[in-house]
Amino acid sequence: MSPGLEHEGFIFMTGFTGASADGQYPHSHTEQIEAVFAKIQAVLEKAGLGFEHVVEMTSYHVGLREHLNQFKSIRAKYVHEPFPAWTAIEVSGFVRDGAIVEIRCVARRS
Repeated sequence: MSPGLEHEGFIFMTGFTGASADGQYPHSHTEQIEAVFAKIQAVLEKAGLGFEHVVEMTSYHVGLREHLNQFKSIRAKYVHEPFPAWTAIEVSGFVRDGAIVEIRCVARRS
């Protein structure tokens, strides 16, 4: 699976979770959410882009209400105007236990 694929100026990114390189999830919501945004940032940087190029973001959450304020606070460190379209969806779980959030994004070259 590719972390991101460019097609006609758009970069479609896979859904990222907060798993570390060894596949483990931090117990802290904050650490998991930070890790997801760091992964997205790495893909954007590899493409020569930044968060200002993100045009659409969908976040999937287990226990959305438990960590939504943390999520918004962390998101605000990375995402600034012009803000992308964003949808937050609560789910009952992910393929691997331990994940609390997964984010997929679409970015566009200017």
